[in-house]
Amino acid sequence: MEKNVAQSPLERNGLASLDQKLALAKRCSREGVMAGMKAAAVATIATAIPTLASVRMLPWARANLNPTAQALIISTVAGSAYFIVADKTVLATARRNSFKNHTNIQI
Repeated sequence: MEKNVAQSPLERNGLASLDQKLALAKRCSREGVMAGMKAAAVATIATAIPTLASVRMLPWARANLNPTAQALIISTVAGSAYFIVADKTVLATARRNSFKNHTNIQI
């Protein structure tokens, strides 16, 4: 039984390596969340100003865009910006970290 435990991947790679990978994954996802929140805030402001201004100035927008439609437009843009930027940030960080431990080995 002990022979199987010694050959397990956790024992071979070491628990420190697993903890390091988990910490790296947490940091990677945290960076994605922060970048996504920043992008969502900017997108919210960039969408809210023209949407609210057009409702006040344009007769068509005043007639057809009730407050629910305005909120839907703004929140859709903010949500899209969050998920797009968070996904790109997580992938870029993971890619950067995957090449960090490898050196150029000539075969």
